[in-house]
Formats: sequence, structure tokens, C-alpha cells
Amino acid sequence: MSEFIAVIPARFASTRLPGKPLLEIAGEPMIAHVWRRAGESGAARVVVATDDVRIRTALEPLGAEVVMTRKDHPSGTDRLAEVAERLGLADEAVLVNVQGDEPLIPAALIDQVAARLFDDPGAAIATLAEPIGDIDTLFNPNVVKVVRALSGRALYFSRAPIPWDREAWDRDAFAIRPERLESDVWLRHIGLYAYRASFLAEYGDWAPSPLEQLEQLEQLRALHHGHAIQVALASQPHPAGVDTAEDLARVRELLNREGGGR
Repeated sequence: MSEFIAVIPARFASTRLPGKPLLEIAGEPMIAHVWRRAGESGAARVVVATDDVRIRTALEPLGAEVVMTRKDHPSGTDRLAEVAERLGLADEAVLVNVQGDEPLIPAALIDQVAARLFDDPGAAIATLAEPIGDIDTLFNPNVVKVVRALSGRALYFSRAPIPWDREAWDRDAFAIRPERLESDVWLRHIGLYAYRASFLAEYGDWAPSPLEQLEQLEQLRALHHGHAIQVALASQPHPAGVDTAEDLARVRELLNREGGGR
């Protein structure tokens, strides 16, 4: 596999958990755990992109590479675009966006999403998905669903239960839909992305698309502008990130039990 760069956007402000990247887990800030996980991947370089000097200060003793970015980025993708520009990366360079609130992210998934982009030279983005096995998850609007073409490229992403089973879920049968799904046609999107630097250079110039605004899914901006997104089935389970205080307690317990997860 060709070389790629893992970039970890780490924004200090968080509505649910203020200062989330610096919250302590097993004796270290959360962002340090994410940085170590990314370092276990095949990335040639791991960069933390942050808007707050406190995050840089916390990472400096570990020897982490930190790039300071603007505070006004509306998304992690925009922050990655600034990083690609600041580092002077070539158009063909590949960057993997590793979420800063995923201290349990398997390194194998980081490698997999990068490899998927290298496998399809015509795609601008690669991402991952996993099968949905229960109906409650499928109908949960907080779970993003994706439908793929035979080539593996994304046809659409939605918060709605797509594809819609017309025979099973018509108006009369809607109330008695099954608890379990018997097919693997329904896929849950995993928010781990690989991008080409050339795509990131274009992305910041585009206004949000109508579909993106309706669904509140920024990947729809890429589809709106005709860019292909490759979707691979995750090679192993993707652990949930830290969005709430309950998530934080769960991860703390797990990593404390494992001695820091190292």
C-alpha cells in the first residue's frame, strides 16, 4: 500500500463534553490515546490538527506532530483541507481523517480505508460501513445509512432507513416489522474517511448542497458535485466513540481494565 498521512482533528469546544480531547482516560488525555492508535497504523505520518494551544501543550511531551488551525472551521473536513495546504501536500497525497474522540479505533480500519482509496484511482474519498442487524438501529435517525453500487461506490447516504423494503414495510405492516434483519443489504456508515489532497483543495470552495442541508450529512456535498466515494465493509468491529458522559465512563472502565489500552 502507498504512503498516507493520518490526521486527527481535535477541536477543544464541545457542546456535550467541553474540552473533550483533554478529558482524562487511564491517566492520559483522550487525544493521546487516539494519537497512539493512529501511530499503530501504517501511516507514514500522524498529525493532530487543533485550534487550541492547550491540546498542543498536552501532546508535546509525547513527541506528537501538531498543526495549529483556525477556530472557525465548520467541519473536520475543512480542518483537514487547511492541514493539507499548510503541509504543502501534493494533489495525489492521501489523508485519513481519524476522529479525535475515538480512543478505541482499531489501527487496521485506518489502514483499510486508506487502501480502499488507493484501490480506486477514480474515487476522491473512501470510507467504511458495517451491516445493520436490527430494525431499531435501521430506523434510528442518528445512525447514518449508506447504499452502495456493485463497484463499492456510494449511491447515497441518509438518516432514513434505506433501502426501503416496500413489501415488508408498507403502511399496513409497518407496526409489525421484525426485530432482526435477515439480509445484509442494510449498511451503517462508519465515519472514518480517506481523502485525496486534490479533493480537499476543492471542497472548501463549495457551498453546502441542498441534500446536505436536509440530511445534515456533509458527505452528500461530494456526491452533489459528482465525486465518487468508495465504501468498504469494515474488516473488524468499529467501537463507538465518546459523545456523552456515559460513553466516557464506558471507555474509562475498559482502558483502565486494560492498563491504558497499550
